[in-house]
Amino acid sequence: MNYYVGIDLGGTNTKIGILNIEGEIFKSTVIKTLSSEGAERTLTRIWEAAKGLAEDLKIKESSIKGIGIGIPGPVINQSIVAFFANFPWGENVDIKAMMEKISGVETKLDNDVNIIALGEAKYGAAKGSKTSVTVALGTGVGGGIYVDGKLISGFMGAGGEIGHMKLVKDGKLCGCGQKGCFEAYASATGLIREATSRLIVNKQNLLYTMIEGKLDTLEAKDIFDAAKEGDKFSLDLVDYEAEYLAMGIGNILNIINPEKVVLGGGVAMAGDILMNPMKEKLKKYALPVTLKGIEIVQGMLGNEAGIKGAVGLFN
Repeated sequence: MNYYVGIDLGGTNTKIGILNIEGEIFKSTVIKTLSSEGAERTLTRIWEAAKGLAEDLKIKESSIKGIGIGIPGPVINQSIVAFFANFPWGENVDIKAMMEKISGVETKLDNDVNIIALGEAKYGAAKGSKTSVTVALGTGVGGGIYVDGKLISGFMGAGGEIGHMKLVKDGKLCGCGQKGCFEAYASATGLIREATSRLIVNKQNLLYTMIEGKLDTLEAKDIFDAAKEGDKFSLDLVDYEAEYLAMGIGNILNIINPEKVVLGGGVAMAGDILMNPMKEKLKKYALPVTLKGIEIVQGMLGNEAGIKGAVGLFN
């Protein structure tokens, strides 16, 4: 049997797994990334950990036919990383060549959220769909676009950066430095920022009571929990989130017209209290034809999406 190594390279931790081409994980582990040691040292440690997994499984090194890596940054031609988010590794680094030199195994890589999208498309919630878009709603908003069996990575590897399409002219400041981005409104960070600004002037609500007035501890989950208890203040915040989420997804539907939209990340875990109003509001923003037969579903792969999607680069 042929085996593959899937790697989800994170800022703090890196997940590593041994899988088959069908995305079945035989064994996995997590190691500290320690990016400050440099790219070559980090990749060497990752390969050593992968060889350790193979040894535990009694798999010969020669049976490992590919290494897939999800990278926090834009990737050009599944090989060169234009720049790394929060890594001191420089620009235009040929990680493919570096890993192939270390391991002797063919290596492919792509942006980490693209890889999650690929995992959901090949092995998860969008399996069987020709066209899908995965939207990761966490601290920021990430995205991956899958069309006719391929990821849309773009000319310089920045394809799928849906979090930075503009929803409001000169709107709220985004972490990218620009204003009015989808991410500045629909991410957990954006929702918490809006909630905090409202809580400063309105403390007569269940949400304020739940967090005991400690605004710096507020999380998106608190807002959804209070809304589920019927708190009008929190329901208004959910409506705010649903509005911008519908606007952003509506734009995606109009441009890509996918069969499925897969939602992942902490905000997507809110469930029906967010999804139902968002789907209703979509009618304002998406062309009617794009809503015919569209399925908007939650991601299935969770923490395994990265290592499964990395192997999907070979499938």
